Amino acid sequence: MGASSKCACADNQVLQLIHRFGIPFGVGDKTIEMVCRENDVDCTTLLAVVNFAITREYQYTANIDVATLRQYLENAHIYFMDFQLPRIRQMLLEAINLAGIDNKVPLLIVRFYDEYVEEIRAHIEHENACAFEHHATDDQHIAAKAIELKNLIIKYYPHNDKSSTQANEQNRLLYAVLQDIYHFENELALHCAIEDEIMLPALAKNEQQLSQKNNEGNEQEQEELSRREIDVLIQIVKGLSNKEIADALCLSTHTVMSHRKNIVRKLNIHSTAGLTIYAIVNGIVNLDNIDIL
Repeated sequence: MGASSKCACADNQVLQLIHRFGIPFGVGDKTIEMVCRENDVDCTTLLAVVNFAITREYQYTANIDVATLRQYLENAHIYFMDFQLPRIRQMLLEAINLAGIDNKVPLLIVRFYDEYVEEIRAHIEHENACAFEHHATDDQHIAAKAIELKNLIIKYYPHNDKSSTQANEQNRLLYAVLQDIYHFENELALHCAIEDEIMLPALAKNEQQLSQKNNEGNEQEQEELSRREIDVLIQIVKGLSNKEIADALCLSTHTVMSHRKNIVRKLNIHSTAGLTIYAIVNGIVNLDNIDIL
């Protein structure tokens, strides 16, 4: 699906996902690329999610924007908890009024549904706290709970036999509930797959890049030791005191102490043993000239 050639409103799957990227409707005949640019949304990330939703295939790209993907996933959580699941509950409550107030089964089904929703809430809170990492066992448990919920409604929801009009309305409500539960199951499965297949690899890549950047930064800091700081480091490795270093290099003790502080700050190495290892590894001192006992 080309970002520059396909209208943003031409695919129903796009319409189901596009609002979770914070893109409003009313896009006219603009391409996805144009719409993304106008709304400050990373187009590569949006297309990766949409294509994965359609094909369930993902070709890894290093250009995924984690911030955009994170916003999408968080918006999906909000949609689930603030709209989709409350809507199902509201229909269950409406169906209760048609089942008769003397029957407790509908109330028990609503209670079961509330427990199901709370498990999903806990699942989502865990994902938010753990960078969208979820556990397959949780997914399986929630899926089993949804199957049980549907079976309870299909097998045991009491039929209204007092009024054919009410009975028909009840059936329509319960059918809508079941359809919405099926739809939610599919949405949640897609959501978890996006986390596993797109988000987690992107986070891992970011961590790798950050680690490389930090290492490069550390190497740069190590190279920034001045000539005089290297001279002081050599004397430190030899085991000399600040006064002895000052005498050897014709410096004041205060100046030696200042150089030592700068060396520790730049290398982030505080112990004499650590400084010795650094000096040996970087060829500043010769191992043969060092007394390690």
